[in-house]
Amino acid sequence: MQRLKTRAQFQAALAGGTVARTPHFALHRLVLPVDTGVAAPSANLGPVGNAQALFPVAELWLGAMVPKRWARRAVTRNAIKRQIYTVAQTWQADLPVAAYVLRLRATFDRKLFISAQSELLKQAVRAELQQLLARAARHGSTTPPTVKD
Repeated sequence: MQRLKTRAQFQAALAGGTVARTPHFALHRLVLPVDTGVAAPSANLGPVGNAQALFPVAELWLGAMVPKRWARRAVTRNAIKRQIYTVAQTWQADLPVAAYVLRLRATFDRKLFISAQSELLKQAVRAELQQLLARAARHGSTTPPTVKD
């Protein structure tokens, strides 16, 4: 599994569309061309450019977005990102080759989860991530369905 590093990679994956949502997370996916020797049409990517240039290796790419707006403390953001990458590693074989961005879209209630390192928060994050990635694995077709709330 490769990690997304550049802004252009994140923008391209976000532009690919939403595959699944849970109360706290959203999963975005950009399906990559199977043959990286052939350039993908830039019309599918919009203003972000060529998929071959952004994703030179045809394997699973993953990025995590945990905005300060939804997780104020750095320790919480880092703990959630660690959970994202750990859980995604277990689902790597079941997910189709694509660029994914897993984005936190709502805050976890600080009254329920007092500590950022609490086992309760880790279990809640892990459960939602498992649910989200299971949906993405089920919808592993080349055209991602858009999920509506």
